[in-house]
Amino acid sequence: ATYEMLARMGRELGIPEANMRKIHLARERSLEALSTAHRLGVRIASGSDLLGPMQTHKALELELKARVLGPMGAIVASTSTNAQLLGLEAELGTLEPGKLADLILVDGDPLKDIRVLQRHQDRITLIVQGGRVLKNIL
Repeated sequence: ATYEMLARMGRELGIPEANMRKIHLARERSLEALSTAHRLGVRIASGSDLLGPMQTHKALELELKARVLGPMGAIVASTSTNAQLLGLEAELGTLEPGKLADLILVDGDPLKDIRVLQRHQDRITLIVQGGRVLKNIL
């Protein structure tokens, strides 16, 4: 998602043209690299270097990963795989009694169209974080 957003917003953020060419090349190769890693059995997790105005586009990472891993694979990469790689799988990463969990309720099925997770204004109807309701438009 970082290369995608830099490709979209880089010029307006003042990134020089020479760097933009490198960003476009990296963006073109990133899904190929992800596919190769997945095919070779590398565990794929989630992470981002998005900062500032690009941070609101973090869910784009799920759409891009879903092109290789499928929607459920992209969601698992962002939840349980991240927890495992951080050594926190006993505390978080899956919905189980006794574990910490932040929750969202989505108007739509992200397994059919993962892009619903990018529409945080109207399709994410409930956000519970740390036991507190942060958004409720049910």
